[in-house]
Amino acid sequence: MEIFGLNFAPANVPLRRRLQTLAATAWIISFAFGNIIGYILAAIILLFIPWLRIPLFIYFFFMYCDRNSCIEGGRSEKYTKWMRNCIWWHYFRDYFPIKLVKTKDLDPSRNYLFCSFPHGVLSTGIFCAFGTDVLKCQELFPGLDFRLLTLEQHFSVPILRELPASFGCCSASAASLEYLMSNKPDQRPGVNIIPKQGNAPVLVVGGASEALHCKPGTYRLVLRRRKGFLRLALKHGTPLVPVISFGETDLYDQINNPEGSLLRKLQNKWQKITGIAPVLALGRGIFQYTFGIVPHRKPITVVVGAPLEIPKIENPNQDEIDEYHEKFTQLLINLFESEKSKYLIDHERISLTFE
Repeated sequence: MEIFGLNFAPANVPLRRRLQTLAATAWIISFAFGNIIGYILAAIILLFIPWLRIPLFIYFFFMYCDRNSCIEGGRSEKYTKWMRNCIWWHYFRDYFPIKLVKTKDLDPSRNYLFCSFPHGVLSTGIFCAFGTDVLKCQELFPGLDFRLLTLEQHFSVPILRELPASFGCCSASAASLEYLMSNKPDQRPGVNIIPKQGNAPVLVVGGASEALHCKPGTYRLVLRRRKGFLRLALKHGTPLVPVISFGETDLYDQINNPEGSLLRKLQNKWQKITGIAPVLALGRGIFQYTFGIVPHRKPITVVVGAPLEIPKIENPNQDEIDEYHEKFTQLLINLFESEKSKYLIDHERISLTFE
């Protein structure tokens, strides 16, 4: 139904689809604006709610004591299982919908580094696939302890820091990767409900820079200058697993921001200061399909490829890093080209581009 140029959803939409839309809306609000919300809530309590100040100060002390958990493996499964399996995320999964596909079995006794592309606006597919358990990642890859990596500053935000922590997320810093690559999951009784043998951190390599390139039907990856993850993988001999989220870039368009434009310069400046890309995303609304911040209902298929074996080199030189960077890039291209016809419309004209 169209009114004043707005394409509204019909009134008889089933409750199940309404709940799916609500789940997607809550996701984008909490993860895109969570930092701002957390600071505002803390300020409101300090300024206007005296009876909550003491509990907030106690919480600040807890934050201080817990400050290193995001670089030391994150919260254990006994603290994350409920959130990762909450029915809310089933509605979220079905909104798009999102699927997880395995192309190769992995040895559960080894550590791996999952390298995910593209970032999209918010890495929606990767969050659902490995930040939650609703796509059965632990059944597809038994024995692996998946840890989604995100910016460390998210764990410094009062109150809302508990959201990424409740999924077992860890910092994307070098210190965090070092810890996960050099250790195995905690084997103490009661820590992990399902026995885990190997760590599998999931890194969105392109990060915030890649988000600014996100456009429907394009796969423009920031990889050429990203080599730090390769250095760490070589240091620990950790295999690299390519992961591609087909459809991730179709969830949003964004306001035109070509390289060199004033808007892009401002976005790049903000990203350098905060680490967060201020993407001006164009989606749909809750009750209408014309504009808004809710992602479009577009399918996402997260495909996990075969790992690239990496030798253990304590102090790799630049030539060794470049050699395996090229091998990984080619492995990623091969995975994309072999799988794209299954998941992309008009796949003949779509290919990976790098910067």
